[in-house]
Amino acid sequence: MLLSCANSDPKRPSVNSDPKRPSVNSDPKKSSVNKEEMKIYTLNVVAEYPHDVTSYTQGLFFHEGQMYESTGQYGSSSFRKVDLASGEALERFGFDDKYFVEGSVILGDNLYILTWTSRVVFVYDVKTLKLKKVCDYPREGWGLTTDGTSLIASDGSATLYFMDPDLNIIRKERVTAYSKPVRWLNELEYIDGKIWANVYTSDEIAIINPSNGKVEGVINCSGLLPEELRSEETDVLNGIAYNPQNKKIYLTGKNWPRLYEVKLVQVK
Repeated sequence: MLLSCANSDPKRPSVNSDPKRPSVNSDPKKSSVNKEEMKIYTLNVVAEYPHDVTSYTQGLFFHEGQMYESTGQYGSSSFRKVDLASGEALERFGFDDKYFVEGSVILGDNLYILTWTSRVVFVYDVKTLKLKKVCDYPREGWGLTTDGTSLIASDGSATLYFMDPDLNIIRKERVTAYSKPVRWLNELEYIDGKIWANVYTSDEIAIINPSNGKVEGVINCSGLLPEELRSEETDVLNGIAYNPQNKKIYLTGKNWPRLYEVKLVQVK
């Protein structure tokens, strides 16, 4: 079920703007291909942590046990090294008001930070967080993750882009569920050989096979943030972080006051 939230993000489409958009959790009986098996999950909340309610979460990830977050909006975009227990920024830096920051990830010695429509990627030194270069980028920036070798990016379409560390495209994969494209792929995380993707404006996370783009599972995250913790500023689910050191998974959303450690519960 789509959330009804403040439309604070100018890129956000109306929930009714594309009536042809299939839900990730489409009915296979309505497709000409109905032999695909898709696992359906809900969530168990293991623990919850404070999350900066002013953080318009665009990218969320762990590196060497430390959580990092990139946040969007013109005039308030930032990158933060975050203390998990308190939700406070241990280090942070901002961007010029003309940039709307999106997904982020570390690969090798580089921290990569996407911008939405500015068509540039900021590249920083991992150890010092000092800017190394600004690279041209030929498409909108949305989500970003890595499999340890390639950068994997989304642009709001049904396509995932696999790139080398110099941002050259190695290959593309079209993401499908029951042979239909799954659009609005947003924040990404690579977990145990699969790509998890927030499906923008929905409470769904798609679990994608990176070798063929097929959605092999759907996580229903509805109700993760209780109604009593919502406000007029509360926006959509967005933010997936996996800590490979302890194999824990964390979810949050844009301007959410909480970050949740979760475990999957398979229902189908």
